[in-house]
Amino acid sequence: MQQAEQSKLHLYNSLTRKKEKFEPINAPFVGMYVCGPTVYGEPHLGHARAAITFDIVFRYLKHLGYKVRYVRNITDVGHLEDEETEQGEDKIAKKARIEQLEPMEIVQTYTIRYHRGMDALNCLRPSIEPTASGHIIEQIGLIEEILENGLAYEVNGNVYFDLEKYRETNDYGTLSGKVLEDLQSGSRDTEGMEEKKSPHDFALWKKASPSHIMRWPSPWSEGFPGWHLECTTMSTKYLGDTFDIHGGGLDLQFPHHEAEIAQSRGARGCDPARYWLHNNMVTIDGAKMSKSAGNFITLSQLFKGEHDLLEKGFDPMVVRFLMLQSHYRSKIDFSNDALLAAEKGYKRLMNASDVLHSMDTGTFKKEGEGSGDTEILEQCRLCHETMNDDFNTAQTLASLFELASKINAIQHAQLDADNVSLQAFTTLSKTFDDFVFDIFGLKETDSGKNGKTEELVKLLIQIRAEARERKDFATSDKIRDDLQKIGIQLKDDKSGETTFTIN
Repeated sequence: MQQAEQSKLHLYNSLTRKKEKFEPINAPFVGMYVCGPTVYGEPHLGHARAAITFDIVFRYLKHLGYKVRYVRNITDVGHLEDEETEQGEDKIAKKARIEQLEPMEIVQTYTIRYHRGMDALNCLRPSIEPTASGHIIEQIGLIEEILENGLAYEVNGNVYFDLEKYRETNDYGTLSGKVLEDLQSGSRDTEGMEEKKSPHDFALWKKASPSHIMRWPSPWSEGFPGWHLECTTMSTKYLGDTFDIHGGGLDLQFPHHEAEIAQSRGARGCDPARYWLHNNMVTIDGAKMSKSAGNFITLSQLFKGEHDLLEKGFDPMVVRFLMLQSHYRSKIDFSNDALLAAEKGYKRLMNASDVLHSMDTGTFKKEGEGSGDTEILEQCRLCHETMNDDFNTAQTLASLFELASKINAIQHAQLDADNVSLQAFTTLSKTFDDFVFDIFGLKETDSGKNGKTEELVKLLIQIRAEARERKDFATSDKIRDDLQKIGIQLKDDKSGETTFTIN
């Protein structure tokens, strides 16, 4: 099954703007690099979107049998406030100045918080998580390669990539679709503009001002590397000059990823990655998330409900489920209502899982096919088909809900177990568990139907049964109706036994 599914996997390549069959450079090994966070603030929904997107890619590739080396960096130096013009302070240095801490204290604090947030969302840790400040020597070496190839120049201790020279033999802007002449680009300050051969040239190394705390010696000056250079260095160090997948947020296509392509070609003469994957952005109630708009939500606020836009806190699994409801290349709109709806959907899957694992396999048809097999096996097939179609989690969820309906139908005898073969049930059970837990990374939590909730419902069912024996139908009906209001459905069968489902 795994080899057959491997051959069907297609990815949308941002570089070519079309879906392509996934063919690793050195199968079964896969190298994947994803641009990680700049650790100067609390982890937020934007961080979560990227992390969950590529966690799903990581999980599914492993499910297909690939041996994946997943590299995601930590940016702890060189990321300036204005990404396109390279102007302003280093984001981490600025935070350190405001909080009166050492820059590496800021890095340590927010790296830990980022990890805690992603762990709560059940994102697997990457295989390697390098830091920019830990690879200064390698970055200097890469700059020297670009200089030797005549595609960079040094002036006053700064080193810039010579974009005009590069364009004599290379295209620039293919990934983002931007036209160079229309781009706003420059140096990190107005004086730097005078140093450049072209305003579009970007920094590979910046000479540190006397007040700049984060600085390292180099052949050109005491300074720090350019943000774009860091990812080129770390990705190629651990995955080779050309690797399989490069991922990141859509906002990184320009200038960051365009610069990465130029640097790799400038140093090694080859593209860094075969496939480029980009996740779309997060909006809040239809508006772009921003601190100035008052709709910026950190993960901590989301989990605790400590934000004006939220009526309560939401379990990390509900947040993860909401993100799975949209294709990674589509925008996700977060709202209190959307989270409430996702909470119901998540609980429905968890309840179906509980029912599935409580079923007696001895009741299913041992030989031959059952009348219910065809629909069950078709939905199992669709789970694989939709995930092979550029990781379409939204469509895969739809098939999982169809399987959940089949599970509930078997439980309530709407679909007789003897009309389902044991083989079909086994396929259903494995497919459901594989996708819900191993691939989608969901897990049972207090937001699902935990043991205490189940025991409380059973106790209420017992009290209701006693009321019915006393012919106290008013109390019996009230228990049933009140439970229904909070999403718990009671069903009385002909024998008098009462079962329940949590929606």
